[in-house]
Amino acid sequence: MSEIDIEVRVNEAVCRSSVPPRLTLADFLRERCGLTGTHLGCEHGVCGACTVLLNGEAVRSCLLFAVQADGSDVTTVEGLSGAGGELSPVQEAFRDHHGLQCGFCTPGFVVSVTAFLRDNPMPTDEEIRDALSGNLCRCTGYQGIFAAVRAAADRRA
Repeated sequence: MSEIDIEVRVNEAVCRSSVPPRLTLADFLRERCGLTGTHLGCEHGVCGACTVLLNGEAVRSCLLFAVQADGSDVTTVEGLSGAGGELSPVQEAFRDHHGLQCGFCTPGFVVSVTAFLRDNPMPTDEEIRDALSGNLCRCTGYQGIFAAVRAAADRRA
């Protein structure tokens, strides 16, 4: 199978690679770009652990091929922190409100919530619950995650 040359701007840095046509964006980010914060859970687009921003939109990177991202901007959980390594407001809220336990699902939640709050900076509790329904966590029971999103939204207000 022949490979295809792609160029993707990932977290403000250009990542070029020759990839097989069926390499997923998640595997490209992990294997070719060395960004292991994007986790693979179900590999069916259900759990949300692999969520990244593609041209600003939250997407499941396990459902996209890397070649589909050619010429695009991708932001992973690693790209959400500041230049000096300071946590983003959403990351701080997850830390402060115990919005994680084992941490496997956390990157997907943080990326999803970042996009959600960008688009809906003053959500209702029902809107937060609806936004969180696209990501799965097997550990927390969601109370800390909900509290983190509520706190991050309230900080923005």
